[in-house]
Amino acid sequence: MKKQTYNLEERLLEYSVRIIKIVEQMPNTRTGNHVAGQLLRSRTSPYPNHGEAQAAESSKDFIHKLRISLKELRETQRWLKLIQRVPLIKKPELLDDILQGTEELIKIFVTSIKTAEKNRNSC
Repeated sequence: MKKQTYNLEERLLEYSVRIIKIVEQMPNTRTGNHVAGQLLRSRTSPYPNHGEAQAAESSKDFIHKLRISLKELRETQRWLKLIQRVPLIKKPELLDDILQGTEELIKIFVTSIKTAEKNRNSC
């Protein structure tokens, strides 16, 4: 049995791809376009911000980039819940899985920030 490796960068990339596919299903209406634009901005941001965190110039900069990603994930979670509630896609139940993934990513970033802050304060 092959051991599965955990790759946050790949997970964020795949998550962004899934969001783009959801956005493409949304109606070409005033509401659909507004929410789609907001979702694209908030959801595609954590992927490049994670890359910036990896190249951070200091622990303070690293934590800052992680916090930006966390903020954008929380915003994305809200937009996804709105899309599901209205609904703005034909099968809103399909968002259950991506909402679960959003919650998992939020927990990962919260834990990473806490760990980075603890390590920074112990130096």
